[in-house]
Amino acid sequence: MDQGEVVLCGSSAYTRKFYLNEDFENLPEQIKDDLKILCVLYTEDVGGTLQLVFDEDGNLNFRTECKADDYTYDEIGSVLKIKQLQQTRQELLEALEIFYKVFFLGEQYEEG
Repeated sequence: MDQGEVVLCGSSAYTRKFYLNEDFENLPEQIKDDLKILCVLYTEDVGGTLQLVFDEDGNLNFRTECKADDYTYDEIGSVLKIKQLQQTRQELLEALEIFYKVFFLGEQYEEG
C-alpha cells in the first residue's frame, strides 16, 4: 500500500480541536485517549498545531506549525516538548509504528 504520508492525528491551539484520522478508528479507546491527551496538551503548552504523521516507511513523525503572526508560539519549547514526548511516550509511539507497518503497509512483524 503506497500512500506517502498519512496523518494519524492532530490538534490545533487555534481551533481548539483534536482530529483523529478515521482510518484509525479501530484503535483501542485507551490509545485514542492517549493520543488526544498528548496532542491537546502539546498545543495548550506550546501553541500552534501538531500532527502525528506516518511517512512512507511507516515512521511516526511530529509535525508542528504556527501562524506567521503568532507571537505566542514557543518554538524552543516546541523542540523540547517533542523530545520529552518521544522519551516519555516511546512505548506508545513504537507500538503505533509497528501497528501501521503491519496493518497498513503489510510488513511482517518481527519481534526483537
